[in-house]
Amino acid sequence: MKVDGKDIRTIWLDKDERIIKIIDQRKLPHEFIIADLKTVDDAIEAIKDMYVRGAPLIGATGAYGMYLATLNAPHDQIDIEYLTKEGDRLKSARPTAVNLAWGVDKALTAIVNVSDPARKIRLAKETAAAITEQEVENCRKIGEHGLSLIEQLSSSKGGQPVNILTHCNAGWLACIEHGTATAPIYAAFDHGLDIHVWVDETRPLNQGTRLTAWELGKHGVKHTIITDNAGGYLMQHAMVDIVIVGTDRTAVSGDVANKIGTYLKALAAWDNQVPFYVALPSSTFDWNVRDGVNDIPIEQRDPAEIKYVYGLDQDRTTKVLICPESSPAANYAFDVTPAKYVTGFITERGICQATEEDIRSLFPDKGR
Repeated sequence: MKVDGKDIRTIWLDKDERIIKIIDQRKLPHEFIIADLKTVDDAIEAIKDMYVRGAPLIGATGAYGMYLATLNAPHDQIDIEYLTKEGDRLKSARPTAVNLAWGVDKALTAIVNVSDPARKIRLAKETAAAITEQEVENCRKIGEHGLSLIEQLSSSKGGQPVNILTHCNAGWLACIEHGTATAPIYAAFDHGLDIHVWVDETRPLNQGTRLTAWELGKHGVKHTIITDNAGGYLMQHAMVDIVIVGTDRTAVSGDVANKIGTYLKALAAWDNQVPFYVALPSSTFDWNVRDGVNDIPIEQRDPAEIKYVYGLDQDRTTKVLICPESSPAANYAFDVTPAKYVTGFITERGICQATEEDIRSLFPDKGR
């Protein structure tokens, strides 16, 4: 994607091939900072502290973390015990997004039975790069399939603006390129359709306000930031034509784990007959979970993320306490939307209903 006319991704291999470069998303939109990952500990910190976030990007970071593990193995002893331990450390960095374990395990599988250390390092690098490119292509295809939904809405409205509501950031920042929820948006914009995006602020870390609004603005897409609680009002008054969100883990039954507040948007969409779509690559399905509400682990993060906000004060970013310092806070990072509230899934292989039967018919080769 482009930032001020320059092509850039959210993760890439440095020229000397011992450093992984990432955009530090904690600093956006006020500061554009590139950070270096040189060790597994660096990758864990980046995932845990949300330098990187979003299911596809976390998966790619996990895979590159395994590459860093091979580079930094003690005395070139890249054995099974060491690799498994480093993989487990990476996978524990954040519990909800299934792509993290997926990316780590794919990299581990590619190298675990290889004896030659140099070949292990090369295969780890190539596997991480292949995972990255696969997710980019999957997101591009999600955009192609989702475009048809927006085209239908545009046609039914006689070319009037299609109003799309999204939650959190499921854009290219979360997905290396294109995004999941934003992929159809960018495809529609690039095809000349008149679209407008309602951007939820997405408390507590404001990924909508800070990230989605920033990247849509850089691409030239019309958008308006709203409070998290405004979505229901907009739907009641026919100001939303479609809701498209991303997901961090989706059960094979169709239950969807996504940023906290997604469930409430789905309820409002259901009550107002607004189509509610979830965009995701196949790597985000958890083929071992059926009861998403009870079996998908929900991350609880530092309460300080709720009690403080970051912003720009004249020329510097600063942290501000917004509540009584002594008040406790509970910071649930995700919720689960039951499948019955989901109109359909937009995937790299097409659009399907939120049922195990339909999901498996689209992905008969997965999860067996």
